[in-house]
Amino acid sequence: MNAELKAEPQHEFRLLINGRLVRGAGTFEVVNPATEEVLAHSPRADLAQLNEAVAAARAAFPAWAARPLAERSQLLNRLADAIGTHSLEFAQLLTQEQGKPLVHAAGEIAGTAGMIRAFAAMDLPVKVLSETQTTRVVQQRTPLGVVAAITPWNFPLVLLAMKLGPALLAGNTVVVKPAPTTPLTALRFGELCAEVFPPGVVNVITDLNDLGNALTSHPDVAKVSFTGSTATGRKVMASVSGTLKRLTLELGGNDAAILLDDVDPREVAAKIFGSAMANSGQVCLAIKRVYAPDSIYERLCAELAQLADAAVVGDGLAEGTQFGPLQNKAQFERVKGLIDDARATGKIAAGGGGLERPGYFIRPTIVRDIPDDARLVREEQFGPVLPVLRYADLEDAIARANDSEYGLGGSVWSSDPQRAYEVALRLESGTVWVNKHLELSPHIPFGGAKQSGMGTEMGQEGLEEFTQAKIINMAL
Repeated sequence: MNAELKAEPQHEFRLLINGRLVRGAGTFEVVNPATEEVLAHSPRADLAQLNEAVAAARAAFPAWAARPLAERSQLLNRLADAIGTHSLEFAQLLTQEQGKPLVHAAGEIAGTAGMIRAFAAMDLPVKVLSETQTTRVVQQRTPLGVVAAITPWNFPLVLLAMKLGPALLAGNTVVVKPAPTTPLTALRFGELCAEVFPPGVVNVITDLNDLGNALTSHPDVAKVSFTGSTATGRKVMASVSGTLKRLTLELGGNDAAILLDDVDPREVAAKIFGSAMANSGQVCLAIKRVYAPDSIYERLCAELAQLADAAVVGDGLAEGTQFGPLQNKAQFERVKGLIDDARATGKIAAGGGGLERPGYFIRPTIVRDIPDDARLVREEQFGPVLPVLRYADLEDAIARANDSEYGLGGSVWSSDPQRAYEVALRLESGTVWVNKHLELSPHIPFGGAKQSGMGTEMGQEGLEEFTQAKIINMAL
C-alpha cells in the first residue's frame, strides 16, 4: 500500500449543497469490508440540510434548463475529464470502501467517465409528428426539475453516472444520496462537480438511511431515480405517490441461465462462473440460477466447482485478488444464512465458507442437487453463491425459470443461436442474452419486468425518462 493510498481516507469529506462543500450536522463511520476497520468518517446530513439541497437544486433549475444542450454536454465532458485525472485516487478509495479488487475498481472508474461521455454525446431533437398546409405538430422533450438520484453500494459511481449524466444533459438539477456504506466516492465525486457546474446544479447529501422518505416525498422533487432492492423500491414507490412524481426503479433480480443440451460444459462453465461471481456476486444482473439438462449436469457442476476452488479471494488491494469481500456485515450475514439453508437442502460442491481472517469474505460457492423451493433459488442471494439445478425437459426448465417475482435479466446458452433465440423470446425478463451475460452498453436500454423495476435506464429511452414529452400543436 503506497503513501497516497494510506493518506486518502484522512481526507475530510463534505456534503455538496448549493455549490459549497459543507460539514454535515453529524458524522458516521465508514468501514472497510476487507478489514472491518473504520476507513473514514462521513458527514451526515440532517433534514434541514436535505431541504437546503433541494431548495438549491430548485433555484438552480431555471438557468440550467435554459442553457443550450450543447453547453450542458460540454460541462459533462469536463466532469468526465476530471474523473479521468483522478482515476487512481478514485479506484483506491472505491476498493477500500466497497471491497472490489483494484483492477475492477479501476474499470468502474473508467466506466463512470465513459457513461458520462456517452450521455453527453446524445441529443433531444424536436420531432415533427405531423405537418400539413394548415397544421404542424411537434414533440419537444423538456426537463422535469429536481431529480433525486439514490444509488446502491455495489457500483457506487457508475450507477451514479447512469443517473446524473442523462438528468443533467436533459436540463434537470440533481440531489444525490448514496448508500451509507459507500458514501466516500460519491462525496469525492461531488467535489469535482463543485468545480464544474454552477451552484445548486449538483448536490450530494449522505445519511444513515433515515432521510430517504423525506427526499422521495419532497414536494419540490420532480423525479426519483432509484437503484436498490425490490423491498426498498416498493417503499420508494409508495412515498412518491402523494405527489405523482416521475419514477424509475432498477430493482432486484434472480437471473436464470438456461443451458441447452448441445453446449460444451467445459467451454461454457467459465463464462457462467464469471457472470455469476462478478463483484463477488453483488450485481443485480448477475446469473443467480443455472438450469442444466441431465446430459451435461454432472460435468457442468464439476467444472464450476473447479473454478470456484481455484478462485483467489482476499483484500482488493492485494495483488492477484480476484474476488473481494461482501460489502457490508448485514449482507455477509444474510448470504451465510442462505448457505446454511442450502447445505441442509442441497449439496455444497465447492466453497461454502469464509476466510480465517477479519473481513466479510465468502469463498465462491457452488450448490447442486437443490430443490426449487430452497431460499437460495427463490430469493436474490446477491453474493458469490450459485445454485445449479437439473432438468429433463426444456419446457419444464423455461417454466421454472419464469416462476419468479423477478424479471431483470436472463440468458440462454446453445451451439445453435436460433434455437437459443426462440427460448429467449419466452423468458419473462427485461433483458435476455444469448451465449453471453452481463454485457451492457450506455447506448442499449435496459429495465426490469415484474418486480425487478419500472422504467428504463441507459440508451435514448433512458435519457428521455428524465424529460417530459411536450406536444405543441399549431395552426399555421
